[in-house]
Amino acid sequence: MKILVVDDMTSMRHVMLNLLRSIGYLDLEEATNGWQAFQMLKKNPYDLLITDLNMPKMDGKELLKEIRRDKRIGHLPVLIVSCEQDKNQIQELIDYRVNGFVVKPFNGATLQKQLQRIEKQNQHRQAGT
Repeated sequence: MKILVVDDMTSMRHVMLNLLRSIGYLDLEEATNGWQAFQMLKKNPYDLLITDLNMPKMDGKELLKEIRRDKRIGHLPVLIVSCEQDKNQIQELIDYRVNGFVVKPFNGATLQKQLQRIEKQNQHRQAGT
C-alpha cells in the first residue's frame, strides 16, 4: 500500500512515518502542505492519503474537497489526523466522504485499526459490494 503523509510540522510527519513503518507500511511519501500533496496526487498513484487538518496553503478539508472533485483521484481513501474535535468540523469532513478520522495524540494500535478498516472498505468498493 502506497501512502502519502501530509503535515506541515516535520516532527509530526516523522512520528506518523515511523508509526506506519512500525506496523508494516513501508511504501511512504510525504508532503508539507495540502497544495504540495495535491500536486503529488495528480502525478503519482497512491492507495491512501493521511493528512493533518490544520495546515497553511491548503488545509486538510480543502485538500479533501479538491480530491473528491477530481474524477481521477476522487475515490482515494483519506484519513484525517487532528487535535480538532469540533462536531461541526467532523460532520463537514463526513459530508466530503472522509474515510477515517483520528484524534491526536494516538498510538500505533489506533492507527492500525483505522487503516485495516479503510483497507476493508477498499476491498468492498473494488468488489462492487
